[in-house]
Amino acid sequence: MAKVELKKPIVEEISAAVKDAQSVVLVDYRGLTVEQDTQLRKQLREAGITYKVYKNTMMNFAFKGTDYESLLPYLEGPSAIAISTEDATAPARVICKFAKTANALEVKGGVVEGIAYDANGIIEISKIPSREELLSKLLGSIQSPITNFARVMNQLAEKGGASECEAPAEEAAAEAAPVEEAPAAEEAPAEEAPAAEETPAE
Repeated sequence: MAKVELKKPIVEEISAAVKDAQSVVLVDYRGLTVEQDTQLRKQLREAGITYKVYKNTMMNFAFKGTDYESLLPYLEGPSAIAISTEDATAPARVICKFAKTANALEVKGGVVEGIAYDANGIIEISKIPSREELLSKLLGSIQSPITNFARVMNQLAEKGGASECEAPAEEAAAEAAPVEEAPAAEEAPAEEAPAAEETPAE
């Protein structure tokens, strides 16, 4: 069987893997111990990321004429590819975090949502929280005012309840207290009608 025929299935596999990818990150894995490599693969798998080692020539064929052609300059030395079809920042985040404890792991570059980045760019992208974290923060920011409002309303209800208990007592006391009669208006002395003049008797 010709070498080209042997390469074709691998090239097609890579092409299919990156076709609907949100992000693709290339790494140099030289120097990783077996234990480190196993742990890295486990973390990537748990994050829903496909991670495989391919020959540079295979990736070269698969990337040509696609959005990933910008990765061709990084295809030197041993290369592994991390692909995510769901979370665009996941490969960068998991790999860069792992690289902090495994210095041998080196980020080469990547393409995130159609934009090419060098190693420094991928490191910056790794600092972006995951979608779940962002949604959690958003939900928290939405719930916070509601929680505060509910807390205030609860406090007002508690204070209002005490006032309502005191109100009947105050009303009862007010009813029991004798009502002072308003002082009667002093009657103005009636003006005496002038006595009728007596007509002298004739």
